[in-house]
Amino acid sequence: MPAGFAVARYNAPFPQGETIMFVAARIEAGSKSAFYDELVQQARGLLHGERDRIANAANFAALVWHALPDINWCGFYFFDGRELVVGPFQGKPACVRIALGRGVCGTAAQTRATQLVEDVDAFPGHIACDGDSRSEIVVPLVDERGALIGVWDVDSPKRARFDEDDRRGMQALCAVFVDSLRDHAQAA
Repeated sequence: MPAGFAVARYNAPFPQGETIMFVAARIEAGSKSAFYDELVQQARGLLHGERDRIANAANFAALVWHALPDINWCGFYFFDGRELVVGPFQGKPACVRIALGRGVCGTAAQTRATQLVEDVDAFPGHIACDGDSRSEIVVPLVDERGALIGVWDVDSPKRARFDEDDRRGMQALCAVFVDSLRDHAQAA
């Protein structure tokens, strides 16, 4: 669906009539795939028209935090040219810096491949920022030129919480976030 549909559906006039605010609908879907389709539309509506990377990352993390069940951390690590540095997130305080190739986030960044980890204790070099995490999914964020932007990281206190539907859904969500950055770069 076009971004305009998501904006019309998920943004509503603020009572003063001048400011647009996002209104998230509770997602009731019959399948995980349908759930992510709806969440992607909400993300599109939420990020539409905003050009600030930090604002979009903060709102994106909050949207996922409130929509996705059985998670205990979700957020961004942005690449500063040398390492990953924590960005906006929801959950307990996090590790601030992660070297490329280290842990699940560093591995996703280095390989540019989504890492779906059913049991974090079995992942070589796992970095335990939250001792309650048992599974994790990390999606690399790469721009249209192939440059690393960072990673999107989601943890769960349940083992094997994430599956291939989550991989596809998270990758689709991340595409919306990366597109918001591209829209910003084109507007600048």
